[in-house]
Amino acid sequence: MRVVFPFSAIVGQSDMKLALLLAAVDRTLGGVMVFGDRGSGKTTAVRGLAALLPTLPVIAGCRFNCEPDAPSEACEGVCHHTGTGTTPAPVVDLPLGATEDRVVGALDLERALTLGEKAFEPGLLARANRGFLYIDEVNLLEDHLVDLLLDVAQSGENVVEREGLSVRHPARFVLVGSGNPEEGELRPQLLDRFGLSVEVRTPDTLADRVEVVKRRDAFDRDPAGFAKAWKARDAAVQKQVAAAQALLADIAVPDPVLEAGSRLCMAVGADGLRGELTLLRASRALAALERRNEVTEADLRRIAPMALRHRLRRGPLDEQASTTRIERAMDELLAA
Repeated sequence: MRVVFPFSAIVGQSDMKLALLLAAVDRTLGGVMVFGDRGSGKTTAVRGLAALLPTLPVIAGCRFNCEPDAPSEACEGVCHHTGTGTTPAPVVDLPLGATEDRVVGALDLERALTLGEKAFEPGLLARANRGFLYIDEVNLLEDHLVDLLLDVAQSGENVVEREGLSVRHPARFVLVGSGNPEEGELRPQLLDRFGLSVEVRTPDTLADRVEVVKRRDAFDRDPAGFAKAWKARDAAVQKQVAAAQALLADIAVPDPVLEAGSRLCMAVGADGLRGELTLLRASRALAALERRNEVTEADLRRIAPMALRHRLRRGPLDEQASTTRIERAMDELLAA
């Protein structure tokens, strides 16, 4: 089993880590887009996140990670159910070079050739159901795969019609993408599907840079030993996420806070209403993470930049950074 760099051992990058934890607490947030410099820990954070996710109750032997009381019709002839059990929450990589068949699934050639049967071979979207789908350099993803992901993200289902097969299976996952803006823009339709957007930078203080190098070197020399040293801290975060998931439904959001969120979205010119819904859900998840029973305007302040910066209309002569616009609007509208 491959050892991954512990999530808790990542130096700095507080916004990125917070956004990933919020998405783990409330999977309806719509996922996380991480923009930033090469080598700033984007992929490392997503890999480390997998160890923090609580296990899922599943039908044992199910290739779609179905819930015990809700098997998919697609399971027939594909899965070999053997009761119920639990499994680690899936975190699935979607490589840039993946074919459409690899992503959505295709005809099971082995069964077709040996038995003469038409059967479905699930793809990456099936594996990612009820988990996370991670795309590194998502801004370089081919257009036809972007269109496919948009359809699935909207419906929560993957529909495959090919080679005489007609299959429909659940595909509800948290989409996490990373990329370097210098290497290409992300299509607006896909960017809008991400609930949160964060920007990461290479550490700019000497102490942080030295600590990053020390920890990475220690991990490379002894991955298992390094992971063991951080296991207790990762376990504490895992318990925090599980407790927040259990508390989430009981978090109150007062009307004045909702109104403040809507005023903020109107003031910065956020497109549509997804910004307000994301503000609501992310603020509630933050309160749950911190074991509070009610959302406050202070939560909006912490969440607003990552929930709104990628939703702002921007004119050709508008050079003001999105984050700056949001911060100025918060200063004017929200309590300090």
